[in-house]
This record gives sequence, C-alpha cells and structure tokens, in this order.
Amino acid sequence: METMDKLSFYSALFTAKAVNSGLHLMKSAGTSLPGVVALKISKNFLSFLSKYCEKNIITVTGTNGKTTTSGLLAHILKTAKNSVLHNEKGANMLSGIASSLAVNYKPFSKFDYAVLESDEAYLTKLYDYIKVNYLLVTNLFRDQLDRYGELDTTAKKIQQAIDKNPELKIFINADDPMLYELGANNQRIFYGFEQITYKTATAESLAPAEAVNCSCGSDLVYEQRYYAHIGKYHCENCSKKRIEPDYKASAVIYDNFSEIYINRINDNKTHNLTTDLYFRVPLVGLYNAYNALAAISVALESGISPYLIQQALHSYKSVFGRAEKFRYNNREVLVQLIKNPTGASEVLRTINKNTCAKLLIIINDNYADGRDVSWLWDTDFELLKDYPNNIVISGIRAYDMAVRMKYAGFDTEKTEVIEDIKTAVFDSINSIDEDEQLLIMPTYTALLEMQKFLKHKE
Repeated sequence: METMDKLSFYSALFTAKAVNSGLHLMKSAGTSLPGVVALKISKNFLSFLSKYCEKNIITVTGTNGKTTTSGLLAHILKTAKNSVLHNEKGANMLSGIASSLAVNYKPFSKFDYAVLESDEAYLTKLYDYIKVNYLLVTNLFRDQLDRYGELDTTAKKIQQAIDKNPELKIFINADDPMLYELGANNQRIFYGFEQITYKTATAESLAPAEAVNCSCGSDLVYEQRYYAHIGKYHCENCSKKRIEPDYKASAVIYDNFSEIYINRINDNKTHNLTTDLYFRVPLVGLYNAYNALAAISVALESGISPYLIQQALHSYKSVFGRAEKFRYNNREVLVQLIKNPTGASEVLRTINKNTCAKLLIIINDNYADGRDVSWLWDTDFELLKDYPNNIVISGIRAYDMAVRMKYAGFDTEKTEVIEDIKTAVFDSINSIDEDEQLLIMPTYTALLEMQKFLKHKE
C-alpha cells in the first residue's frame, strides 16, 4: 500500500510540475492549478509533507499578516542555511498549498522546514493530512463576513484544527483577547508589545475598538490599546487579563521602518536573567512590527541566532502587494493590500502626506475579496479628509468607494473614477513626477490583476 501511495504521489508531482511549466509558457498568473491537478491524482498528496520534512512543519493562520509573517519566517530559516518549503505566493487553501509542494519540492529529497500559510477556514482540513509541529496565530478581526462569519466562529474553526493535534505547540499574539482561550490544553508561547512609540509623520491608531467582550460578557478594560481590540487588557468582572508574553517587546515605529526590542528570559530554570535583543524591520506600520515579532519569536524558539535573524530582516523582499516598494518608469510605487476594516485603517495611518504624491484605491467584490463591501463603511477613510493630493478610484466597486470618500469628507473635485484597473494604474503612475510616490491600495483580486501587467519592474 505504501508503494502504491508513493507511486501516486510522484505521478501527481510530475504531472503538476508539467502543468506549472505550461502556465509559465502561457504567462498565466494561476497559482493553484498545479495543486488542483495533484490532489485529483493523489488525494493524500499533502500527507507527504510529513514524510519528507526533517525538522518542523510550521503553519501560520489568522486574519491579517499571514503572508508577511510566513514570508519573514521562511526567509529567516533560509538565511540560517535551512531548506524550506513555503507557499510564498500566499495561495493558502488546500490546492494552493499543494501547488507549493508540487512546484518547489525536489523529487526524492528531504527538506528541513515547511512554512505554510493557511486560510483559517481550511486549517482543520489541512490537519487531516499532515502532523504539524508549530501553529502561529497572528490575530482575529472581522473579515469577509459572507465567508467566515463573526470572530468567535473563526476562533472555533482554528480550535477544531488544534484539537486534532494535542502535541501541537502554538505561538499566540498575547495582545489579542480573541486568542486568549485558544489552544488552552496545548503548549502555548505568547508574544506581545509592552510599549509602542511613534516617530512618524502619520497618525497613530485612535480608531474605535471592535466590539470584543470578555467571555463572561463584560466589557474589556484597556491599559493600552494599540489598534482595534489589540492591546493590554483585563476584565474587571472576572480574572481574565492579558497573558504575560514569553517574548515581550517594545517597538519604535518610523515612517519607513520599525525598531523592535525584545526582552527575553535567558535562563528557563531561574527566570532571573534577561537580555534585550534589537531588530530593525524594513517594513512600514505597527501591523508589520507585529508580523515581524511573531516570526522572530518562532525563529528564536527554533534556535536561530539573533545575528542571522537580523541578516534575514535586512535582506527580506516584500511579497507583491504586502508593503512592497518598487520603481516603475522612474516613479516609486508602494502597494498595500486591503481587505477588511482593521487592516485597511492601519494602512491608511501609514500614509505620509508629505511623500505620497497620489493615491489609487482599487475595490473588487469577487469571491476571494468577499462579496460584502460594507466593510468600506467601517474603515477609517476619514483619515483622508485632509489629504492634499488627488485620489483615483478603480475596480468593480469603484463608485461605492467614491461615495464612501464623499461621506468621509474628502473633496470630490480631487476624486477621479477610472473603472478599468490597468488604465487606472498606468494613468496614475504617469501623472506623477519622477521620484514621487504612488500608493496603491487594492483588494485581493485587483492585486492579482495588477501582477499580470506590472511584472517588469525596475
């Protein structure tokens, strides 16, 4: 039976690789088709991850930051001379993960680590096939209610996956109260920030907290709230309070990078010797500081030296659309994916009005974006009320976005709607002066469309 399974696996593997080669010849941007084919040929295709992984399989899930966090972690592990299998393009359902295995796995070899970003709803299905060593959970926010439901529904889906593996070690954002009870019967390692300092030209987060109550039903009280419901919290009605982080950090947020200082226990027996580790993260915004802290915590726990971690952070290249900067026709372009109120609001807070010459917002409502665009009204677009430059709006729901900007108080005379995405992107790039910056904020399928015609970057 094992021989038959292996034959089935390699048949699926080579067929999927051929499909991927065909996609490249046709210049197609499809990321999941090889995986779809592989799973059709071998239903247990993903189970071979466990057979060929020498060290640890690490899964990353949560509402925001999965792609950046897993990308940072995979790059750190590679910098430390490990072979790593990673679904780096962000395709995080079963077919996408199978595609990464099919495309990147070298036949008849083994690899050290697998770093797998997983959609929250598909995590439990993934765990049917592979035994995972680590799970990293970034956060839980309201996201695509038509697909996921409310926050407690998403938390239950993640817990169902955890229940399948009692030996799973879980890394948890201590500052998110929605994650407080997650994996309570497993070994848990917490990371979080004690202090955030802003040294930016932009606004720090002052948005109203999302409606998250204690499990006892009472309101949570915040000593410090960093954004949305993320912060240092406690309940005055019961004993629930933020769990003390194992990796306790402070952050200084600048316009184009962050500094992270981690206070780490050095001696697990006496707990009386600590050391401060310093890391410079070349990514914008507090949300990316959280992503970096999560990846750094797993790397340190995996025995990677702080020196190698900093080397990796210095050389890290952003995934397309995740705070990625590039030059096109001698203009600087910054692409920031948006998909829900919290993530979009935090991106808006990183806009430096002194350097951003024009803003392009692209809103689609395809299945992968979420059909329900009511999240636009929960996003803090009021931050753009006094934005001095023009804003171009594009995508399937461009006119919904234009109405939202009107109600946000932005000058309608400075708003231009260009429904066709390609036209909007190139018109926006060409309308700014050389060495000025264009910020593009697309939803997911708009980002995929942009990838097709922005491949040849300077």
